[in-house]
Amino acid sequence: MKALMFGWEFPPHILGGLGTASYGLTKGMHKCGDMDITFVIPKPWGDEEKGFANIIGANNTPVVWRDVDWNTVENQIGNTMNPQTYYDLRNNIYADFNNIHTNNLGCIEFSGRYADNILEEINNYSIVAGVIARTIPCDVIHSHDWLTYPAGIHAKQITGKPLVIHVHATDFDRSRGNVNPDVFRIEKDGMNNADHIITVSNLTRQTVIEKYGISPDKVTTVHNAVEPMSEEIMAIEMPRNPKEKVVTFLGRITMQKGPEYFVEVAAQVLRKTNNVRFVMAGSGDMMNKMIRLAAERDIADKFQFTGFLRGKQVYEMLKSSDVYMMPSVSEPFGISPLEAMQVGVPSIISKQSGCAEILNNVVKTDYWDVDAMADAVYSIITYPAMYTHMREEGIREVNEIKWEYAGQKVIDIYRKVMKW
Repeated sequence: MKALMFGWEFPPHILGGLGTASYGLTKGMHKCGDMDITFVIPKPWGDEEKGFANIIGANNTPVVWRDVDWNTVENQIGNTMNPQTYYDLRNNIYADFNNIHTNNLGCIEFSGRYADNILEEINNYSIVAGVIARTIPCDVIHSHDWLTYPAGIHAKQITGKPLVIHVHATDFDRSRGNVNPDVFRIEKDGMNNADHIITVSNLTRQTVIEKYGISPDKVTTVHNAVEPMSEEIMAIEMPRNPKEKVVTFLGRITMQKGPEYFVEVAAQVLRKTNNVRFVMAGSGDMMNKMIRLAAERDIADKFQFTGFLRGKQVYEMLKSSDVYMMPSVSEPFGISPLEAMQVGVPSIISKQSGCAEILNNVVKTDYWDVDAMADAVYSIITYPAMYTHMREEGIREVNEIKWEYAGQKVIDIYRKVMKW
């Protein structure tokens, strides 16, 4: 079965959970067998793992004909794409796009991030999708999150193949209800044009049904999972101070993630005990506000901001922690608690998170219940028996949450829309 997937990020160059989930699911589907996956991203770097998917960069796909020789192509994009693929794609340019700025290969530049001109990049990505869909044979099209819905719709129009969209989050999650009308329009258009919709939790499924007016029959939940730890990650050993406990928040410092509740919990816990340090690992538009809030609560000397972490750094931080906390206001899924549990870190998560639907060996509270979260943190760092129980049972539970199980569910959905 040939799947043409459109995504926006892919490890090791990730900006959030979307890239991690895209990678895990694709790899899990490959393990299920009989899958030929082409994964399109705006800007590959060349160091992506390629054993389970053929990665194509939108920024390496020509939309304007340029008469360039093999050596030029190989020198410029050979580390990310076979030059022959470039020429195959060039043969399928379908319209005059000379009005768009392109480079010497006739390709549109992409930032590979969430740029200020994101709507322009989304539109350009859908133009490129027209070339790719005419070149790469597929049985089904799969679009990951709203940024790629227009590309998936275009590919469906060209090929006549069924479109599955994967809702990793909605703008209702990202904005706490203050929805961007442009984003909502793109999301709604993707859902209307999809043959089936996958959501990462029942929480998100309900949002899709209720806020976007989609028939329940068209929406299926496939919960995320977590990648097994590599030998390199398992070998990480971090120095620990036995006299000081560490409580960690890891994620984007944005209103969706509830960072202010983490700071308020820290203030409460530090009134009871002084042998604990709080770490906020990540970056985002609320970071400076959180630095000021920590100062206002007079806990800055017990509070640390690390900035954005990726790859091995994430696990180094987790392995240095005694408690992981995710007080998200609206979290479609939330893979980070699973990563924490993998390395034996007891986790406290909000009930307003998708992963709360499948995790049992965690503490679950409402995101706004600072008292309950503070009590949970204090209990875990104070009572060794509670810490040990959550650590051991958490490891046992998370080791059974595998991407190949999610992958098989997605393949079954493909078969349903393809009527195989």
